[in-house]
Amino acid sequence: MAQGRERDEGPHSAGGASLSVRWVQGFPKQNVHFVNDNTICYPCGNYVIFINIETKKKTVLQCSNGIVGVMATNIPCEVVAFSDRKLKPLIYVYSFPGLTRRTKLKGNILLDYTLLSFSYCGTYLASYSSLPEFELALWNWESSIILCKKSQPGMDVNQMSFNPMNWRQLCLSSPSTVSVWTIERSNQEHCFRARSVKLPLEDGSFFNETDVVFPQSLPKDLIYGPVLPLSAIAGLVGKEAETFRPKDDLYPLLHPTMHCWTPTSDLYIGCEEGHLLMINGDTLQVTVLNKIEEESPLEDRRNFISPVTLVYQKEGVLASGIDGFVYSFIIKDRSYMIEDFLEIERPVEHMTFSPNYTVLLIQTDKTLTYSGEICVWWLEDCACVSKIYLNTLATVLACCPSSLSAAVGTEDGSVYFISVYDKESPQVVHKAFLSESSVQHVVYDQQGIFLLVGTAEGKVFIINANSSSSFQIIGFTEVAKDILQISTVSLLETDIVEVMVLSSLPEAGRSRLEMFTLPTLLPQVSTTFADERGRLKDEIIHKYLYELEHALSSAVLGFQSNQIYGFCSQVPYICSYLLPEEEHTGIYILKPYKKVQSRQYGPGLLYLSSHGLWLITIAKCGILCIRDVYTLETFAWCRSHSHQGHGIQSMRISMDGQNILVNGRDDGTLVYLKWKRFGGHLASEILDYYQKLLISLSSAMDKENHYLSTTPKVSVDLGSDSEHTVIRRIRSRDIAQEAKAEVQVAMMEVEESCAKERSGGFQKQKASTDLSQDELVLTDVKKEIPWIQQKSQEAIKKEVNLFSKKRKEIKQGIKSLSKTILNMMEENDKLENIAKLDQQEFGLDLEELERLHDESQEEVAKMIKDVEMHNLAKSYLAELIKEECWNSMAVKGRALKCFHIPCVVENFPMKARTVEELKELERVLQQKKIEAECLKLRKEIVEAQSGVKLIKQRHEEDDEEEEEEDKTVKYSNLPNYLLGSLSTDFGVDTSLLSSQLELHSREEKINQIILLKDIIYKVKTVFNNEFDAAYKQKEFEIARVKERNVRIREIILDLELEEAVWQPEFEDCEKPERTLVVQDEEITAHKHIKPWHKAKELIVNHEKEHWLLIQDASTRLRALMDMMGGVLEVKKEDILRMVIPQPAFMAKPDAVWTEEERKQFKDYEKKVKELNEERDKYRKSLEAELKKLQNSIQESTQAFDEHLKRLFERRVKAEMVTNQEELKISNLAFSLLLDEELSSREKFLNNYLTRKQHEKSQTSEAVRKSREDLDVCKEHYDNLLAEDKVMDRSFKKEFSEIPGHQVDILYKLFKRRPRISKQKTHSETTSVVPFGELPGSGKLNKDAFAQLMKAMDELDNISNMPEGLDPLVWNHFCMTRRAKVENEQKVKQKAADLLEMATFLQKRVEEEEKVQQEIERVFHELILLQEEKVRFQLNLTIQILLKQGQVELENFQLVLEYSDAILINKNIIEDLNSVIRTQGQKKVASMMESKDVHKRILQIEWEHKKMEMEREDLNQKAWDIQMLFFSRDRQKYLNEPNYEALISIQIGIMEQTIAVLDKMHKKNVENCKKLLKKLGKFSNQKDIANYALSCNLREELVAVSERKDICNAMGSKLTCEKIVKERYENMMQQQKLTNISKQQAEQISILQTEVERLRMKTFPALVQM
Repeated sequence: MAQGRERDEGPHSAGGASLSVRWVQGFPKQNVHFVNDNTICYPCGNYVIFINIETKKKTVLQCSNGIVGVMATNIPCEVVAFSDRKLKPLIYVYSFPGLTRRTKLKGNILLDYTLLSFSYCGTYLASYSSLPEFELALWNWESSIILCKKSQPGMDVNQMSFNPMNWRQLCLSSPSTVSVWTIERSNQEHCFRARSVKLPLEDGSFFNETDVVFPQSLPKDLIYGPVLPLSAIAGLVGKEAETFRPKDDLYPLLHPTMHCWTPTSDLYIGCEEGHLLMINGDTLQVTVLNKIEEESPLEDRRNFISPVTLVYQKEGVLASGIDGFVYSFIIKDRSYMIEDFLEIERPVEHMTFSPNYTVLLIQTDKTLTYSGEICVWWLEDCACVSKIYLNTLATVLACCPSSLSAAVGTEDGSVYFISVYDKESPQVVHKAFLSESSVQHVVYDQQGIFLLVGTAEGKVFIINANSSSSFQIIGFTEVAKDILQISTVSLLETDIVEVMVLSSLPEAGRSRLEMFTLPTLLPQVSTTFADERGRLKDEIIHKYLYELEHALSSAVLGFQSNQIYGFCSQVPYICSYLLPEEEHTGIYILKPYKKVQSRQYGPGLLYLSSHGLWLITIAKCGILCIRDVYTLETFAWCRSHSHQGHGIQSMRISMDGQNILVNGRDDGTLVYLKWKRFGGHLASEILDYYQKLLISLSSAMDKENHYLSTTPKVSVDLGSDSEHTVIRRIRSRDIAQEAKAEVQVAMMEVEESCAKERSGGFQKQKASTDLSQDELVLTDVKKEIPWIQQKSQEAIKKEVNLFSKKRKEIKQGIKSLSKTILNMMEENDKLENIAKLDQQEFGLDLEELERLHDESQEEVAKMIKDVEMHNLAKSYLAELIKEECWNSMAVKGRALKCFHIPCVVENFPMKARTVEELKELERVLQQKKIEAECLKLRKEIVEAQSGVKLIKQRHEEDDEEEEEEDKTVKYSNLPNYLLGSLSTDFGVDTSLLSSQLELHSREEKINQIILLKDIIYKVKTVFNNEFDAAYKQKEFEIARVKERNVRIREIILDLELEEAVWQPEFEDCEKPERTLVVQDEEITAHKHIKPWHKAKELIVNHEKEHWLLIQDASTRLRALMDMMGGVLEVKKEDILRMVIPQPAFMAKPDAVWTEEERKQFKDYEKKVKELNEERDKYRKSLEAELKKLQNSIQESTQAFDEHLKRLFERRVKAEMVTNQEELKISNLAFSLLLDEELSSREKFLNNYLTRKQHEKSQTSEAVRKSREDLDVCKEHYDNLLAEDKVMDRSFKKEFSEIPGHQVDILYKLFKRRPRISKQKTHSETTSVVPFGELPGSGKLNKDAFAQLMKAMDELDNISNMPEGLDPLVWNHFCMTRRAKVENEQKVKQKAADLLEMATFLQKRVEEEEKVQQEIERVFHELILLQEEKVRFQLNLTIQILLKQGQVELENFQLVLEYSDAILINKNIIEDLNSVIRTQGQKKVASMMESKDVHKRILQIEWEHKKMEMEREDLNQKAWDIQMLFFSRDRQKYLNEPNYEALISIQIGIMEQTIAVLDKMHKKNVENCKKLLKKLGKFSNQKDIANYALSCNLREELVAVSERKDICNAMGSKLTCEKIVKERYENMMQQQKLTNISKQQAEQISILQTEVERLRMKTFPALVQM
């Protein structure tokens, strides 16, 4: 669509003026090619550039459909082919030097061609395309047809070349593969045959690849079944199985980079790993050449890593790497030696020799933009006059209108002023370092007064353009950062320069225009216009801001009427805007005044001519349009570039409008456009203005040019010349000449594309002052400071001098304040930690404190967010684990521990069975029940036939008992050792399981696995039930122990014992759900309590304290607590704590006691004695109760431990059963897997066989077609040869009228043939050119034939006529001889074609035989696979239970004396056991083989019996054949020698008879049709007659009724008898007619039957004999 738009929607010129391409200069982005010995060419943008390396003459060929794609040259024919880059590209073939198009090749490629290559002889062109076709095509470029093509999906090729010695070989290489394609031809048919090269490994070694389809080295396994290929194990059945390799079997191979052919049709391959390979062109055998290390190895910096390009020379190759050196590889046998050949400054991208091998072209990747090369060119012949290097990255360039100087902007923010007064020696006269931001725009005004420099940071510097003022920097103004364009208007009639700056506002989708005015006298009064820092004052320069509602990519300021022209970036329109006449403040929104469709797509740029009447537009489409500034209509246009190269980047037009230079954006081309038919008012207007401008600037130009001629050169570090493409002419290894193919930046203000890419630049650095110091810190004097920083520093110095006193006062105040703060900090350090302040609190910078606080808050928020996300991730992971390992479990996993012994029993964690599993189990159970019922019915039928009914009657009672037992539990009839497990010990029903000896089919194995899984589930369920019962028992025991421990604690408390009470508890493994709940005591971190929680706790504590105060206030309760311990009744348990209080008199001495007191003392002693006795009794009873409770706890827990030990044994047995069943499942699953592998292998072989059979049909068809073509060609050859012999024999007959001696002379002349002189090659060329005389490179067959005919013209000359011969006879002789020569040439050509077709047929026959061998091999593999499959299905793996731990001894004699024993190492016994085990395995294998042999013997015996029975059958059939009835037809078949001919004769006679009968039948049909037609006509007549009769009948009825009345009146009796008689006669006649019709119907049916029989008799009887 883009191409269509370029062609159809391009603007049309309104007048006679037009533009044409004068010359093109560009960089070669692709490889450079030779067209002949002296001319090179390369594509550049829309053009192909041809350069004569001797005369430096340049020729340009333009592609009509945009940018040039890939290119190739044919040196013998001197033609060049290239493709375009449009959708569905074309290939163009042009001849050189005429540059006329020979042909245009159109294929089916959708996107692009990637490679083109000509054959060295013939008219063949190979093309290759990548995505999406990946198609290789062979063209006959003369006839513009595709001879053959082939697609290789996914194969990306980076190099393609024909074999110079054999056009039938084509090499394609990529970074991973190398393939050699052979072109086979049979007459006019061509086809490709591809062969891939097996590359070595990265270390140069070779890997022995095994056959993936039919592996031969697979091990044999007699126990676990057949061993199959990896593709069958992977389940692959398609084409991918043929190349499948596991990841571990894939080894990195060498990576080819370049290849080149040799005269012996071999290939040299360079690899990334540094290896050099040699490949035989016929056998494709790869040889890794060995490198011979020299005594003095190369330096490290010149270490050869990998060849980037290769080119063949005699005795080796020339190679180049990425180090910028060219090496010579001297190759001998299988080794090579490296020598230095040439040193290049840059890495070499491409090398090639000229056809005569006298010139070596070396192409580097040098980029001139980074070297800052500035060149001066002649516009007429595109000759480089001189150049200069800045050694820095140049971004923009502009030429001064008022002097012979130019300004160059650089990336580092400098502007270099270059004097071109001496064109052959340009020099830098001044350098202005404006800022550290890159320079993006350099613009002179129309009169060359000011130079405007725009930087990336949004500053526009105004510089005096006159060299006499030393390019004074006047000042700068600030604009928006993203500057798109700077436009100026400087008219001769005014004394001001208007400047407009366009910048973009991407956030708002708008554009901004900033306009200001510069008076021409500004350089003289610049100090008043700028401030101390160099910034121009906005109010003085009248700066105004404008904005547009839409985005512009370019805008220019018109010369008249204050008008602006803009190019819209989003829509293809060019708009004009009128500026307001009144002054305004702020931003003014401009509205479009006029809008015209540009018919150019993509963002564009606008330029004005020197006289302001031409508006020049360029855009991404690559079209340059020149428009009238008033109407905006196009009057001239030219497509110099293409949208594939992103169009035009910049344009410059000379002041007289005669010369236009256009620079491409990405294609690297500079195009010089010249006017054609340029005249009239267009030329007069601009020439007049140009003359006025020259007159106005003449004095200034003379002055400035004189100053430039006397200005000394500025010392700038300039580099030396370097070249992008170097061409070396080699004679005896001497470098004779250098030629250049490079493009530099011209002096016509062509900006480089890198300026747009590096718009970021460096940021502005500001000079800072430290107020805490006494002096200003200045930058280093040695470092160059930008002008803007210098001005800033000067302003700062003035400010410092102006406010020095105030500055000192501020410094003193700051010092005193700092001392105060230091004292406060010292006091703060002496305080406690809780009272200390942070160091940040002493900061006086409130903004800094706020910033630090904000940063800390951000850090805290970030940490909180990170912790929350981390916790969320952990919570999600915990939830997943909980869901998988806990919630999804129907039976939770838990353990159970004993009370006293270290024994732990775990249950079986189980998930609930899914609905699908239950349905599948139900289906299998139902199927097994049906099978059991069927088997039972069959047994009953058999028993009924054998009379077992009596036994059933006798044992009816026993059967009823057995049925009752069957209802409870059903067990399998098989014993445990054959069942393979102990699942019956858990009461599981195994009756539905199939015997292990009967599992042959896949469905039976799957059903068995389902039943085994059900058994495992039931076993686990049984054990889990027992485990749950034990768990409940432990809960009961723990509860009972707790209950008893309550009493034990009371007794211990009463007895005041220090014993610890044993209290059993459940551990975490017994109650795992406790691990899912986090307790408060598990958290070590301080708990965060929310404020409302704290308030609630305070309220609760206050209420509690209030309640205690109320309780203290109760005196009654306090008295009860003090006197009786808070109880009103003394219990029995309180006896041990009971104390009898002593009487008060016991504090007195005994002597002062009274009698009453003594009685009281005796009573006291008695009570104390009784209390002590009660205490002893009660203590003993408590001790007995304590011991009893402890014993009961011990007994119950020990009983539980014994029960748990038995449960542990049950757990071990259950796990054993589970493992046994899982082992059976594993064996069955392995057998199923092996069965799938066998099926996959069988499917693959069948698919492979189908593909081979299809390939066989194709090859058979190709062989048949080739044979037919060969027979036709041979017949033509025989005819031509016969014609040649006839012409030879009939020669004397044609000249029989002349004398015999003249006939003999003419016959000798008739046999004479001219000698064609071969061009002798020079000895020097033969010694230099390694390929010698290329086959067919001199003249093709047509040229050779034309040369022969030219030589025949010399023989036909009248001077060679014998004497006395008639000229008419001589003319006839010459015509006859010429016809004979032409016929001989045809015979030779046909013989060559015949030989080629015979070779083609032989190759097709070999391919057919090879495919047939593959098919036979597949059949053989299928037979072996089927045998293996049958053997695998019959050889079952069964599981048998064996008793373990029992060893049988022949002589049971215990050896108790070991005096004669020796101590040996255990390893010896283990080695012996391993040997015995190995021999045992061999024995088992031999036994299995003998078993197979025995099976085979039984099979052979069975086959023998089968053959004997077949023999009897055959004898019986022979007897039946002898007794068979032998008819005459069969005898005739056996006796007649040519029975088929007789049958064919009879068939022919029958066919003739059938034809006659068919003819007669058609004739009868025609007669019947005629008869039917007549009968139809007769029927119509009868209908008419019947209608007339019906009318008459009505009248007759009336008459009859009248007659009837008369008859009745006359005599009724006579009339009735007459009527009766008439009716009787009519009835008899009707009956007779009925009988006759029946007889005729029978006769007709008999005749129809006879006719059918006769008709069937005429057909042949196709009855099988």
